[in-house]
Amino acid sequence: MIIIPAIDLRGGRCVRLTQGQASAETVYAENPVKVAKRWCDEGAEMLHIVNLDAALNKNDVENLKALERILFEVNIPVQFGGGVRTVDDARRIDELGATRIVIGTAAIENPVLLEHIIEEFGSTIVVGIDARDGKVALRGWEKLSNINAIDFAQKMAGMGIERIVYTDIARDGMLSGINLDATREIAEASGLKVTASGGVASLDDIYALQELEPYGVDSVIVGKALYEGVFTLEEALDAAESDADLED
Repeated sequence: MIIIPAIDLRGGRCVRLTQGQASAETVYAENPVKVAKRWCDEGAEMLHIVNLDAALNKNDVENLKALERILFEVNIPVQFGGGVRTVDDARRIDELGATRIVIGTAAIENPVLLEHIIEEFGSTIVVGIDARDGKVALRGWEKLSNINAIDFAQKMAGMGIERIVYTDIARDGMLSGINLDATREIAEASGLKVTASGGVASLDDIYALQELEPYGVDSVIVGKALYEGVFTLEEALDAAESDADLED
């Protein structure tokens, strides 16, 4: 199980939103580059960076500057998403050096565009499926569709997508625990590799997610629990390796 610390960018700062609500913002650091270097130094294998301003159709110049600096300063893969809605957006992120590009709204609203992006970037493209009560949300989680999350995941698999990031919006930033049942169901039904996200509240969530690895759930994004000091990254990494240690 790979632990992926999250860095959410808004106005060039490192923040966290509760359930994706722009009005419920907590600023954790003015300099996200220092945060990225911290997670890298503490053993992170990958970072998950979100461009909140772009997702909300706001000016994202400062966020892209922060991303560029982070990619220059750290030597681990970076998964980046938020507001990637054109081929040019994907190219811009790819040229900056992101290892994975997460696409959400565009995958829902413009499947033809997604086909073109997949054709150009292949497995670099990851689809973010953000759901509330089983339905897919879009436009920075401000709009809820009638699309069933599992049906959509299966459609993405049919289009050649290899990985999704699955987020339970109701739990995101709430420290209420990961939605294990929904995560397992979407992984099992789609056959895709799944990065779990939203609500990690304790090391028990990490232990529980390990049981979903046979279904394709191989990683988890952790945000607020790390920033609030519920557990350290080292503790999370140790928890993620616990099964391997027992087998050895």
